[in-house]
Amino acid sequence: MALTNAGRNHIAQAILGEAVTAFNNANAYIGVGDSSTAFAGSQTDLQAATNKLRKAMDASYPTRATNVLTFRATFATTDANYAWQEWGIFNASSAGTMLSRKVESLGTKTSAQSWQMTVDITVNNP
Repeated sequence: MALTNAGRNHIAQAILGEAVTAFNNANAYIGVGDSSTAFAGSQTDLQAATNKLRKAMDASYPTRATNVLTFRATFATTDANYAWQEWGIFNASSAGTMLSRKVESLGTKTSAQSWQMTVDITVNNP
């Protein structure tokens, strides 16, 4: 999963103690969309024109275990019923900072299904 330029800048601001919106339970979202547009660091949102949705974190998420951040959101039967081709991590229900975005086919969700999406981000040094 690639870090966006905005995500990189957000981390740098947080390290210096500048005012930023945290990616905590009150603010973090997983977004899914149906665009297969390739990732670019300059992107600030999912690339889907209309079929995209952000869902707030499940209770007690995100979590951290040493250097692994875990985000989890549940998409109910009425949510995001289309082909999931992209996803991202955000710190707002709209606008805000997109920390990262990944393009991958996760299948097509239907109204007969509730999907829970879990994303692990491992923070490593080279």
